[in-house]
Amino acid sequence: MTATAAPAVLDRDGLNALVAALVAGGRTVVGPTVRDGAVVLDELTSADALPYGWGVELDAGRYRLVPRTDGAAFAHSAGPQSWKSYLHPARERLWSADRTPEGDVTFAAHEPDVPSYAFLGVRPCDLRAIAVQDRVLTGGRYEDTGYGRRRSRVFLIAAECTEPGATCFCVSAGGGPAADPGYDLALTEVVDADGHRFLVRVGSEEGARVLDQVPHRTADTVTETGARAAVDAARDRMGRSLPPVDLRALMGASLDAERWDDVAARCLTCGNCTMVCPTCFCTTTEEVTDLTGDHTERWRRWDSCFDLDFSYLHGGPVRASARSRYRQWLTHKLSTWYDQFGTSGCVGCGRCIAWCPAGIDITEEVTALAAEHATHETEPGR
Repeated sequence: MTATAAPAVLDRDGLNALVAALVAGGRTVVGPTVRDGAVVLDELTSADALPYGWGVELDAGRYRLVPRTDGAAFAHSAGPQSWKSYLHPARERLWSADRTPEGDVTFAAHEPDVPSYAFLGVRPCDLRAIAVQDRVLTGGRYEDTGYGRRRSRVFLIAAECTEPGATCFCVSAGGGPAADPGYDLALTEVVDADGHRFLVRVGSEEGARVLDQVPHRTADTVTETGARAAVDAARDRMGRSLPPVDLRALMGASLDAERWDDVAARCLTCGNCTMVCPTCFCTTTEEVTDLTGDHTERWRRWDSCFDLDFSYLHGGPVRASARSRYRQWLTHKLSTWYDQFGTSGCVGCGRCIAWCPAGIDITEEVTALAAEHATHETEPGR
């Protein structure tokens, strides 16, 4: 079997066998599971831990688990975590330094053992987000070697979307519920009168090798047709959408928009949107010294452009107001990200909407900016 192999079908036992084969091959399998009232990512030792029979109810500032009657495993929208937590961890030790009894200082880089991950259930929006972070963290002059080591050892199993959530807007962000290339295996869940099964497409030689170890059958027409129809239907059922305008140009022309004052009056500048975003990558560093003063460590941790100290220079922060910090985040995400990385920084996963405690909706804000810009464009004298 090669990467161009015909699609196959796995049943639930086959999915369990897939996880078992990955674990037996030395991989740490990470996938969605239910914990603490949410679908979260965690290490899996069996596919039985997947969120079978659970969906989610989403809105701005709202996330609730809801039971499903069909027993589907992947009929839920993105939870609070993304795969960024594993590839670009929230806190990472970079190096340590020790002072010897003679007064010399020695430095040691921290190079931990990197797990060989298998990510099971990667949504198409998150697959795109991983590709974006690849470009950001390994595509420039200064490669993030830690990210590169982790990323090079990941086996990706995509799960195409058949149930978009109320906060999803991937289609208007340039993506969709179908998986783009970049996966090793892609699953499309089908639950119908013929049973519960998963259409499997192979995307790499490694994917073909792993699938060969798992009981499966050649895909039948009914399963393929049902899988494609479910994904196509999901494309037309997005809960949100960005306005159909040139977002890059809009953001550049909206720096003085009055709408920024409106959102600033609601924004708590808590940084939740950047923490749950699968593409935000900003970090800071901090040194931690023990009580003896003879040992210190440098740690890198996630930071946010909503943090008042993020733009601190001698004399104070560059962006002291909530207005300026929200504007920086949104303008960078949808516009100046292109200047740096040649792409948008938004994949339409909707996490920033669901997990904002103030219920601020990025699609609503951009739509309001577009309407304000259009009004000014039609005013006499402009």
